[in-house]
Amino acid sequence: MIPLGDWPGRDLLAHRAATTPGTPAIVDADRDEEWTYAAFDRRVDAVAAELETVVSGPDDRLGALLGTRPAFAAIYFAAMRLGVTLVPLNVRETPAELEEKASRVDLDALVCESPTEGVALAVADCPIRSVDEPTHDGAGRLGTGAEGGEGGGSGNSSSGPLEGRIPFDPDRTHLLMFTSGTSGEPKAVRLTVGNVVASAIGSAFRLGVLPDDRWLCCLPMYHMGGLAPLVRSTLYGTTLVVQREFDPVETASVLERDKITGVSLVPTMCDRLLEAGWSPSDDLRFALVGGAPASRELIERCRERGVPIHPTYGATETASQVATARPADAFADPETVGHPLSSVEVSIVDDDGDPVESGVEGELVVSGPAVTPGYLSDDRTAEAFDERGFHTGDVGRRDADGRLRISGRRVDRIVTGGENVDPAEVREVLCDHRVVSEAAVVGLADDEWGERVAALVVPAADDRAAADPIDLESLLARCDERLASFKRPKTVGTADALPRTASGTVDRDAVRERLRADGTDVS
Repeated sequence: MIPLGDWPGRDLLAHRAATTPGTPAIVDADRDEEWTYAAFDRRVDAVAAELETVVSGPDDRLGALLGTRPAFAAIYFAAMRLGVTLVPLNVRETPAELEEKASRVDLDALVCESPTEGVALAVADCPIRSVDEPTHDGAGRLGTGAEGGEGGGSGNSSSGPLEGRIPFDPDRTHLLMFTSGTSGEPKAVRLTVGNVVASAIGSAFRLGVLPDDRWLCCLPMYHMGGLAPLVRSTLYGTTLVVQREFDPVETASVLERDKITGVSLVPTMCDRLLEAGWSPSDDLRFALVGGAPASRELIERCRERGVPIHPTYGATETASQVATARPADAFADPETVGHPLSSVEVSIVDDDGDPVESGVEGELVVSGPAVTPGYLSDDRTAEAFDERGFHTGDVGRRDADGRLRISGRRVDRIVTGGENVDPAEVREVLCDHRVVSEAAVVGLADDEWGERVAALVVPAADDRAAADPIDLESLLARCDERLASFKRPKTVGTADALPRTASGTVDRDAVRERLRADGTDVS
């Protein structure tokens, strides 16, 4: 466990700029620009001074509706410096979804960019500031928050006019981040600076840190998976390379050209890199793959290609990683996500909340300094927390060596004809068939049985071009051999890829819609 107490005593960037001012902090992979920690610190101070005209204290909430870019990083640290709560919003969501979230958190101001300026004005009743030149009435310019500026500066940091004047509290709510919302209403998670720092320290203990590390961020910064590398790189004093959009060919080029030593990906991104012919250079130390389970096929392809894959399990509520497997463990046991990090403690409990033995499935309960103090809603917090900690809703088990396996979600359990079905068990049988790469198993409403088991399967890469890539008779025969009859899928559909949220989690509602529209009912 990591005792943090009142540390850190000031914002992470100010501390880093005073310690290693000349070290490269941010590299813009798309514009070939670079900022040292001293230059980036000055830029953040200027952005904070601009923002202070619309937000000014710990009770204020600043929305961010922009994609992955250095300006997002500047806004993040400016919010930390001002002590305001930052609320990252998903640029891919509909105006109705964004309006509901903006209203729920009661934003005091919203920062946007050119592509989101019109939406920002439509969904939020508060001052709007753009990091690009505004094109709509009602949107103001954020000034030095734009991308240009002091590339490559190497002088000493001036510590800035704001540092020392704004009281810094590591336990104050620093972020409000919405969960992916794969089923039901997304929850607004409160995270403190202490949470994100504890997570970063735990990650360092697992992945290691080298002075020349360069972490590529090509995930959305409005998700924890894209924001965590920014916090970690600043805390470690290493370099973050920012790529605005993932593209398998372009990202492979950046990985090689910029001598990337670490990258965060979701499984689909890793799969697309491999399909594009990518092989890692000797510089790459780790490819952190999370947001969704990495399939056996993907892990085997990484082994063959020499990719140092680190399958990881985490949550927004834990400020990113809970457990991470090193490559040797992943190649030996593709189902494992490794041991818990030092920033969390994991209990596995039964339906009564009592701990279970190794090898027995139960719900994962997480505690420690990386775990959120709760949700924006007190009722949601009361539902998810007890004396043991945060009830994740995820089902898994621990092996004799302490490594974790994640099976699925408690709420995903299917009740058909009074019998309980674990979707993970059905998925494992389907994916064990040679023609199946991935599968999602859900319950569909059924007049006779209450729910029926349904599966959306992705054909293996070698079979996707076939006219009939899935032999249903063979697949269902495999199910008959290994599953009770009530667990056998009664509706099956195929897809080139499973529908996922922006963070990479399977979108179960979208799976159900696809199966209702295109699934085949089987006897």
